[in-house]
Amino acid sequence: MHNDQLTPGIEAGRLSADQIAENFADLHPPLNDHEALVAADRCYFCYDAPCTLACPTSIDVPLFVRQIATGTPEAAARTIFDQNILGGMCARVCPTETLCEEACVRETAEGEPVQIARLQRYATDRLMDAQPYTRAAETGRKVAVVGAGPAGLACAHRLAMKGHDVVVYDAKPKGGGLNEYGIAAYKAPDDFAQAELDWLLKIGGIRVEYGRKLGDDLTLASLQKGFDVVFLGMGLAGVNKLALDGAHPGVENAVDWIARMRQSPDKTDVPVGRNVVVIGGGMTAVDAAVQSKLLGAETVTMAYRRDRAAMAASEYEQDLAASKGVHILYNAAPKALGAGAITLARTKTSNGALVETGEEIELAADQVLLAVGQTLAGAPEILALDGGKIAVTGPGRTSVAGIWAGGDCASGGEDLTVTAVAEGRDAAEDIHAHLMGEA
Repeated sequence: MHNDQLTPGIEAGRLSADQIAENFADLHPPLNDHEALVAADRCYFCYDAPCTLACPTSIDVPLFVRQIATGTPEAAARTIFDQNILGGMCARVCPTETLCEEACVRETAEGEPVQIARLQRYATDRLMDAQPYTRAAETGRKVAVVGAGPAGLACAHRLAMKGHDVVVYDAKPKGGGLNEYGIAAYKAPDDFAQAELDWLLKIGGIRVEYGRKLGDDLTLASLQKGFDVVFLGMGLAGVNKLALDGAHPGVENAVDWIARMRQSPDKTDVPVGRNVVVIGGGMTAVDAAVQSKLLGAETVTMAYRRDRAAMAASEYEQDLAASKGVHILYNAAPKALGAGAITLARTKTSNGALVETGEEIELAADQVLLAVGQTLAGAPEILALDGGKIAVTGPGRTSVAGIWAGGDCASGGEDLTVTAVAEGRDAAEDIHAHLMGEA
């Protein structure tokens, strides 16, 4: 029996393979040569460059845009990669609407910024056939990196480039971290996360061991004995719990659902509900909601307990969700589950506190995806924590000598790919100075 959008329950194949392929096509297709030149020509090449100041990796945006404008996109790519070795992925997934493009003077003056992200992708795609960096002379020093996500990979690449030997351990069967398992598929189609990982490893001097989780047979103590230093970039593997009255067979963590969906080659085998409710107001919630709709769910509703201004997802992402047919309910907190339904309590802010108004809404829900935040899991007890994350000072130094940390698992900074790259890179520079007796 053929499934469609009206088929009850949680089913795969609600849309045809062609429809799903079209729905999950590149959200922002690459610029061609002419389009890139036109886009680059809009840049004022500001001397004080507010766009560069807004970039967590401090990419010299006016320089790389000028390099594109003068017909040297390969040089532009080097300018980007010197600061952000995952510049290709960041061009696709970075929330530029709240970073460099929001700071662009064109945005301030005209409401239409220079297309920095698309120009960055145009440049970086030019150097994806060969690794543009070579290793320095081998130092004989060994570094262990836990986590093959953005922070770990940025750290590993920079250390390998400086001549150190690096072993990366990752709990998953594939590297990339959230770039591989956590972001929306339409932002990085064509298996780009793995292509970028393969490209990065061409520097040499980096060995990756998959299926190796910190704890059990891989302990921090053993890493300290076997390596000169350790960098922790394992992200946030835990998921916050949400206590609700009642029970529902279709409740699942959105993080797990997205990860499983991302590993499907064509998405035709991914089950999705006819009526889907996503609880949460961050990027994961938006990604889960939009992709549910793209898979053929008839109705998809995001329920967030506060108002629009308080949502962690940017206005751009909220508008994107709405444009794909997702209904967003603000001031709606989950209260109870039932068979095929969820009850939400209306809320308001009173004297700074969130309170229920007494009004309730019941929504049909074959599937309920919980996107209520992630937490640090499995942090070694010898490390000091800060706000539930590994406490770090300066460029990622933890409370234990010889151990650095960065990315989502470390305190400070936003949980963004670009921030994780910056922290991994800066930790690598500090580790190098330490190994060479310069710090």
